[in-house]
Amino acid sequence: MIRKHTRRAAKAAFAISFAVAIVLGGMTAAASAGPQAKPTIIVGNKNFTEEFILGQLYGQALAAKGFPVKYAGSLGSSELADTAIKTGKINLLPEYTGVIVLDIAKEASPKSAAATFAAAKKFEETRGLTLLNPTPFYDTDTFTVLTSTAKKYGLKTIGDMKKVGTFSYAGFPECQTRITCLLGLKKIYGLTKVKFVPLSSISVYTLLDEGKATGGDGFSTDPQQLSGKYTVLTDTKHIFGFQNIAPIISQKTLAAGGAQLKSTVDAVSAKLTLAAMRAMNKAVAIDKKTPAAVASTFLKANGLK
Repeated sequence: MIRKHTRRAAKAAFAISFAVAIVLGGMTAAASAGPQAKPTIIVGNKNFTEEFILGQLYGQALAAKGFPVKYAGSLGSSELADTAIKTGKINLLPEYTGVIVLDIAKEASPKSAAATFAAAKKFEETRGLTLLNPTPFYDTDTFTVLTSTAKKYGLKTIGDMKKVGTFSYAGFPECQTRITCLLGLKKIYGLTKVKFVPLSSISVYTLLDEGKATGGDGFSTDPQQLSGKYTVLTDTKHIFGFQNIAPIISQKTLAAGGAQLKSTVDAVSAKLTLAAMRAMNKAVAIDKKTPAAVASTFLKANGLK
């Protein structure tokens, strides 16, 4: 009887010590793993000044919070940038809400900025993506002409271009197939007597200055539009839509980054007013500072870096 009790006691002691070893081993493994690593953020942007700045703003703010950040650089048009984020080449992209709805999803134009954001977010969430908070500023396409041209023909609205007859219109190549650009001018405004002039590295304002285009696809945050030299024709049919920036992000990346990722990006977006964006665009486009330097100065001034 004594031997049996001794064997039972030994087995019990072994079982307890083995269980403790497993628990301690698990605790050691968990402790050595430490906090979950932050996901790498691969930032993409499109092919113009404002987008270069936006990419740097979001990327630098995230890097300051310890997120590993890579920059994919200029991806070209919205269509090409959309392919990049859809396929996982990038996982963060500053995009205009109206572009998502009208040019990518090819849906009808919503009646407000809030409705446009909601429609854009709903669309992205069907593809494993989502949108973070929109910016206060918006940047729509603009039908821009020289002020001298506007005075010559009495132009106030886009529809007034029918007074000109045949005219040339400059824009990025993708403008030709967008309802928010040349396609809308033709189909919605009935401006069929238009010759398209594709932009490459030359500014639309340079082409207007040189008389190589009658009108051009500008943007409402372009600093050149504050000079008085150019006139923006009123879009009475609202083909340009509502265009606040809202960063597109992979749902998987957002989940891995947690609340800090979202709060960091949203904090940057909240500071992007129309005046702030115009000032940064001017610093790069006219004063020839780098997007990285301009973004860094802005983030530091606003306590975001």
